[in-house]
This record gives sequence, C-alpha cells and structure tokens, in this order.
Amino acid sequence: MDLRSHVILDRRKFLTGATALVAAGLMSQRVLALAGPMKFSQGTAELTVLSDGSLILPIAMMAPDADPKALTDLLKDAAKADGTVQLATHPTLVKDGADLILFDTGAGGGFQPTAGKLLESLAEAGVDPASITKVAFTHGHPDHLFGTSKDGKLLLPNASYHVAQAEWDFWNGKEIFNSLPKEMHGMAQGAQANYGAMKDKVAMFKPGDAISANITVLDTPGHTPGHVSFLVAGGDNLIIAGDVIPTTRVHFAHPEWRMAFDGDPPKAIASRKALLDRSATDKVKLLGYHWATPVGYAEKKDGAYVLAPVA
Repeated sequence: MDLRSHVILDRRKFLTGATALVAAGLMSQRVLALAGPMKFSQGTAELTVLSDGSLILPIAMMAPDADPKALTDLLKDAAKADGTVQLATHPTLVKDGADLILFDTGAGGGFQPTAGKLLESLAEAGVDPASITKVAFTHGHPDHLFGTSKDGKLLLPNASYHVAQAEWDFWNGKEIFNSLPKEMHGMAQGAQANYGAMKDKVAMFKPGDAISANITVLDTPGHTPGHVSFLVAGGDNLIIAGDVIPTTRVHFAHPEWRMAFDGDPPKAIASRKALLDRSATDKVKLLGYHWATPVGYAEKKDGAYVLAPVA
C-alpha cells in the first residue's frame, strides 16, 4: 500500500468514528470539518469530496408524513433539543482526464450562516477556483446552486456550466410562480438569478449524455422535475446522487417516506428505491450530498437498507 492510500484509508476510519462522536455530542462538527476534504480514486478519475458547511432544518422536514416518534427514534442523537437536525453539504470535485469538474456549488452567502463554505473548502483542498473547467448541477435548489454567483458575477469564471434541460426549463418557465407556493417564490427568484449569471456559458444536457470521458448523466427525477445524478465509471462504479436519498438514517430505513422538498413525491420515492436497489444489487458506490459519511454502499437489511461505508 502506498502512503497516499494509507492516509486516505486512515482518514476514512477517522471519519467513521468521528461522525458517531459528533452525533453523540462528544465532538464538535467543527473538529470533524478540520479533517479536510476526502480524496480517493474511482477508476482513472480522482474525486475530492468538499464541504459547503451544513444546513439546519426542522426534523419534521426529513419526513413530514412519518410518525414523529418514529422519525425522532431514527435520528437518535443527531436530533437537537430545539427540534432541528444538522445536515452536511458535499459538493464534489472530479478530475477526469483534462477536465476538473465541480458537481454543485453549494448555497453561497446569505442562505444560512452555517453554509456557503465552498471556496474555503477548495482552498483547504489546494484547488484554485480558476482551474475548474466545468460545473455540473444535480438540480436547482438553493444549497446546490446559489453558490454559483454573487451580485450577478460568476464565482468560477473560467468554467463552463452544465444543466439538465428539464431543470433549466422548470426554474425559468413562465409558470414557475404559479406552480410553486408563495413561500418558495424567493427560491425561484434565486434560481433564476444564478441561472441568469451563467446564461452565456451554459450547456444543456439530458439523461444519457456524457459530461466527460468517464461521467454520464442518470435520470433521477422527483426531488425536482429535472433532478439528475452522475455515474462515474471505473471499478464497481460510483454515483453522485445529489438529493435522491436525502439522509442515510431516515431514507435508507424508509425510502418510501417523502422528504419535504420532494417536488413530486411518487417520482422521488421511485428514484430513491431504484438507486438503493442498484447500489445493493450491483455494489455501486453512492455519494450523498447531505450524508455525514458521504460515500458507501446500500445493503439490504430487514426489508430496507443500511449504509455500508467504504472501508
């Protein structure tokens, strides 16, 4: 084993143990963050799992139709006394041949004080933002898109921007403000502003298209109309899953429970079940945007699934 592999494996062991300590209140989230970005190889591609900080959300939003006690029991010590839960946020950088591709840009400033840390995470990883050649998006929710621009100016000006046609059409459609509840109009306005900032550098894609030599687009709709995931080829393959499976504790155990931000719950649930089954059946690794342990396999257990972190 070379030194680099030894360091990566030791860090994974640290993260597995440290995540449990954070959940139990015995270690701060900040100490865990100091472990720095997670780097590993997938086939010929090199992945760096970054951090945009975290989000604080009411527990009920994880599964608004679930029995409150059952939901709280699943979250256990991850739930805070004030009825909220803290979710990690993981934009991911992939070096694939000549391309350096960022998947999702985080929340940017002003969304939540605990989020918007992408540029800091890039610095920790030793990555010059100017070196990023492409940015690709799973979907247009604020914590995945709003870190794209500030005051109308792109924060990654040398990159081209890659968006699912269905997602672009939804957020920029004439009926968007009629189709969303009033409390989500600010979200739509923010999406339009960030999409507008990239309009001269944007390329549309559809499921099945290639983003780079070893990365293709998977159709995983439901969380939003054009939500996609990305298959990174090599070994047993890896899927950058975005928000198809929002949390490991809740949605591995109950993939049939909708998350509050699932726009089309039946489609979101179908996408979730399909991805979990694919991972468990074919041993495809999954990379979850909001998972405390961001990379692992789904394993079938007692009629549901559990996360098996990459050893």
